[in-house]
Formats: sequence, C-alpha cells, structure tokens
Amino acid sequence: MKRLQGYQFKLEPKSKYLAHLNQALGANRFVWNKLLAMNLARLANKQPILWYYEMCWFITLWKQSEEYAFLREAPSQSLQQTAKALARAFKDAFDKTQPNKHIPVFKKAGKNEAGIRYPQGFALDEPNQVVQLPKLGWVKYRRSRHITGTVKNVTVSRTAGHYTLSIQTEREVEPPVHPAQSAVGIGLGVKNFAALSDGKFIAGPNSFKRHQQPLAKLQRQLARKQKFSANWQKQRAKITRLQAHIAAARLDFLHKTSTRLSKSHAMIAVEDLKVANMTQSSRGTREAPGQQVRQKSGLNRAILDQGWGEFRRQLEYKQHWQGGWMVAVPPQGTSQHCPDCKQSSRANRQTQATFVCVNCGYADHADTVGAINVLDRAIALLSWKPKQKPQDFAGFVCEVNGAVSAVSSRNQLSAVF
Repeated sequence: MKRLQGYQFKLEPKSKYLAHLNQALGANRFVWNKLLAMNLARLANKQPILWYYEMCWFITLWKQSEEYAFLREAPSQSLQQTAKALARAFKDAFDKTQPNKHIPVFKKAGKNEAGIRYPQGFALDEPNQVVQLPKLGWVKYRRSRHITGTVKNVTVSRTAGHYTLSIQTEREVEPPVHPAQSAVGIGLGVKNFAALSDGKFIAGPNSFKRHQQPLAKLQRQLARKQKFSANWQKQRAKITRLQAHIAAARLDFLHKTSTRLSKSHAMIAVEDLKVANMTQSSRGTREAPGQQVRQKSGLNRAILDQGWGEFRRQLEYKQHWQGGWMVAVPPQGTSQHCPDCKQSSRANRQTQATFVCVNCGYADHADTVGAINVLDRAIALLSWKPKQKPQDFAGFVCEVNGAVSAVSSRNQLSAVF
C-alpha cells in the first residue's frame, strides 16, 4: 500500500534570501485574502463563487497589471497552490458531512500564514543538507532524520520568526501486521491526560498552564508599550516565541504518547469527544447572561491545553501505519456505568475520582471505569458475540470481515488485527 509521510526540518536561509522569502509569503497572503474577499462578496450577492481555474485566471491577470506587479517576483506555482487550498477550504465548508468546517477566514502577517508550497521545480540534496527552491537557489536545512520515499512536494513556512521546511514523501510498503495482540480503552481528562483500561494513568503536558504566568507577564508589558513602536514589536516577538514553545512542547508530548500507545496495542478505543462544543463560551448575551463564566473559561482553557483532537488524529493514522485499529465510541455516561453489573446511575460516581456502584458495590477510580466502558463499547461496535454472560469477557469471539477468533480476556485479542 502507499504511505504518505511528512518530515519537518528547520530551514537556515542566508540573510540575502530572507527578503525573497518574506515577499513570497506576503504574495501568498495577498492572493488568499483578495480571492477570499471576492468570494465573500459573491456569496453576499448570491452569485456563484470562484473556483480554482477562475482563481488562477485572476492571478494571471493581476500579474500582468502594474498595480500588482509584485506578484511576478513570487513563484507562480506557490500562488496556484494558494488558490487550490482556498478552493478546497470552500468545498469543505459546503460539505455537510464535515460539520466542524467553516467559511475560510482572512490571513494576517505572523498569524495563520499560508506557507510557500512547491509541488515541482525543487531538488533535494540530503547528504549535503541543502534544498534547491525555485527563484531562490540552494538553501541549507538542518536534517534531524533520514528521509524515506519519493519526495512529492516541499513547503516553506514561518513560525515565530523561524523558517521551517516540510517535505512530503510517498512510498510503497507491505500491508502491516500489528506486532501486539492487545486492546486498550482510553478515557481523556483534564487532571490526568488519559486513563487506560488497564489501570494506568498518563499525566498531561499542561504546557500552557506551566507557562501561563510568564506569558501573562509578557502580555502586560506589551500593553504598556506604544502600539507599533520598535519596543512594542520586540515585545510581541517575545510573546510569539513563547507561544510557539508552548505549542511545540504540547505537540512533542502528543507524538511520543500516541506513538507509544500505537506500538503497544492492536486496537485502541477512544471517546468521540466534540471538543468544539465542549469549549463553547458560557458568557451568553446581555439579555440572557451566562453563569459561572470565569469557571467555564478556566475549564475551556484546560481542555484546549490537552490537545485531545490532535491526539486522536495522530492515533488514527499511526494505528493505520502499524496495521491496528482505532475505534471512537459515544462518550455519554462512560464514567457512570458499572462495568461489572452494567447498571448506570449518577450516584455511582460519588466524587470526581471515586466510583462505587450502588447496586453491586464495584469500586475503582472513576477515570479507569470510564476507560473500561470505552473499551467495552468499542467491542460491542465490532459485533462481539459472547459465549457466556456479558460481564465475563473470557470466551468472547470476534467476527470481523468473516474472520472469527477468540478472546481470552478484556485486554488480550487474537492476531485477527
């Protein structure tokens, strides 16, 4: 099967190349914002919007004019890739099967910038750690690992004043067979990042919480400076670097945790959490103001600091690479349902961390109980058929794609994966 994989390295351009890179980023941002404004105006007037080929026609027209002559200095294919990305964003926004997508927004310098993507015309010299970019020449990058596969495209982006080289490769691999034969359920939380069905806990990164006070201090210092002055620009750069450090620390934790779990378990069951709905503000309106707005704001901040959505995305593709499965199940009532007698009651969860079943007396950590129930629901979704009573997982069989195999315990599955 084909595997697409991305590699990211720090780009180290010479000072004479910085002006060209900044100009190319600005041209991409200009094309995105101008085409987006045209489409938003068309939507307001109930007219058909521009798609990729119409956008490319306008880009060619602008490059021929004197007013937008600066677009000639930017690589043509990167501008076309920007138009293609905008067209894809509009297509996703109108796709009813993707409820979390929304109308594209304008891009601002230094914030959610579009990178410079080169689908062709580049060359990579990995032994010498240099890459040749159109209209730029050979640029050095810091290689931290070996690149495997055929390079399909490269993208240059800017974050916190540093340039990054992203390389996408494609290669043929044999259909993987997962080396493990176990399954695990994962319950995500705030106090503990994750609770596993085998009783283990994973402490959260809390990267924003650990840097919240230094960040607030820098922001207070920024508020006391003259806006757009030289000192104001320097202070804002400090804030941007700290925010990039927070995001990098969180991403590093998520990659290490998801890699460890995907290599250890053939099937991973997670909760299908709607993070966007969970982190909505409770401020309300002037006519109907919300309650406990400060407490809800703190909870939203703590949830977003965990990175649940990115964690699930990483688990999904890493399980696919390993030859395993990832199953998402409804999260409602997982911490109130007894895994022993199967009775659900709010009274079962006496405190945030204590679970005691009012019917059978089963007791465990509430987060562990939730993870066990997540795994049980994933097993039910995979059409598991019990030979014995439901609470006894010994003797369960699994029927997937015509293959039937036995299960010796809750966390031990056969090599059907």
